[in-house]
Amino acid sequence: MPDTNKPSRRAFLAWSAALAAGAGSCRAQQSPAAGPSLSSSELIELSATDAVQAMREGELKAEDYASALLERCEAGKHLNAFITLNADRVLEAARAADRQRASGGATGPLHGLPMPIKDSVNTQDLPTTGGTPALRDFTPKEDAPVIRTLREAGAIVMGKTNLHELSWGWSSNNLAFGAVRNPYDPTRIPGGSSGGTSAAVAARMSPLGLAEDTEGSIRVPAALCGICGFRPTTGRYPSTGVLPITPLFDQVGPHARTVMDLVLFDSVFTSDEATLAPASLQGLRLGIDRTYDFDTLDPEVERLTQEAMRKLEEAGAEIVEVEVPNLAELVASTAGPIQIHDVVPMLTQYLREFETGISFEELFAAVSTDIKNSFELYTLPGASSGVSDAAYQEAKDVHLPALRETLRAYFADNRIDARLFPTTLVPAVPIDQSADDSVIEIGGETIDFTKAMSRNISPGSTASLPGIVLPAGLSKEGLPVSIELDGPTGNDREILAIGLAVEQVLGSLPAPTLDRSSQSQ
Repeated sequence: MPDTNKPSRRAFLAWSAALAAGAGSCRAQQSPAAGPSLSSSELIELSATDAVQAMREGELKAEDYASALLERCEAGKHLNAFITLNADRVLEAARAADRQRASGGATGPLHGLPMPIKDSVNTQDLPTTGGTPALRDFTPKEDAPVIRTLREAGAIVMGKTNLHELSWGWSSNNLAFGAVRNPYDPTRIPGGSSGGTSAAVAARMSPLGLAEDTEGSIRVPAALCGICGFRPTTGRYPSTGVLPITPLFDQVGPHARTVMDLVLFDSVFTSDEATLAPASLQGLRLGIDRTYDFDTLDPEVERLTQEAMRKLEEAGAEIVEVEVPNLAELVASTAGPIQIHDVVPMLTQYLREFETGISFEELFAAVSTDIKNSFELYTLPGASSGVSDAAYQEAKDVHLPALRETLRAYFADNRIDARLFPTTLVPAVPIDQSADDSVIEIGGETIDFTKAMSRNISPGSTASLPGIVLPAGLSKEGLPVSIELDGPTGNDREILAIGLAVEQVLGSLPAPTLDRSSQSQ
């Protein structure tokens, strides 16, 4: 597979000549730099890395690129990926990027790149709704630090993407702003809570977007939409100015269609501009826990995950079967209790700190029924299934360190480079089967929808592990199935390098057709 990070001038000229002859082909994983002869349908397939390089070198106007992406947004409007999208503002920002380059001004590593932003991240020029009615008209006074960094790098805030209300769920079936729809089948969920960003990236509305993950909200949507997602070690990127659940787990991160674009995003925040080479798969030790991660899988998820492992073994990787001791008990003692305890005080603090003008009581009075029911059951003071202060302290101070130490020892003692597992237990489910209390049948066994989405991803975010999601293939129904690779805390660049290597083996998925015919009326 060619190096998509630094395409040569010869490759660019050869590709342009092929296009002129009618033989051009532009794929997200393989395209050289863009040229002026590319059509809108070809421009939207560019990776962020290639598009930015072409714009920085003057081979592609930012305005032309933004126009192509906005056309795609309009074509995919039925997916309901955006809550706010101002096309005129995006085009003016693109023209400003072109003027800056033409005048000899500095161009950043994300120069001219329109990026969809999850609508839980503060932006000073667009509302930040959190997907909840009470914040519909709230525009923060300043950008969140992550947005400031992206703008300083040259990125354009494309719009604010739809999400599961208050990020409290895995479906992105938002009862206030409408359900986000999966580009591969609009009758199904894209995953949540960052479903709008994943749908936009998968649908070729932009090659790179900003998501956020407390317990799977980057990784579940990436998996169900067949794209790449990266949740870094907690704290690697700034998460201030984002509607919170708990500071112990909340973490922003990218959605993209190529791992190289995840690396590009990471380099913007770490200032690590060194070229990252794919890891060698020869002797790479990938740990799997069949008892925890492979129990009760949809047959297509199991088939495609096994096929992915077979391909990786043939490429030189070693699959090491070893269980993580007491993993289910440790996750159950930490992930849920900490979030349930923290979410109301953290939201209350956010509303006050960022001068939203409303109280938590006012916000709660307007929430949708699904969020209202969940909060009343779990999170409000006196909730019947709430978490006491004593239980919270035990979860935070006893069980959480035990989980993190258990996983640290798992990697070290077994010389595991990364844990490998199917990201979710099932592909995307129909929207009407995605309520928190819904059940799903797998092989004659009934399990909760929440378990199908959250079981496998919970250890990584709870234990502060860097994790990357990669597509493994399409099911027989044409739905994406993905794997996740988690590494030791702090090994972010190493897990990205492994992702680069695995991507070369597994490849990428074909683009969705954005066919409206399967959408429920």
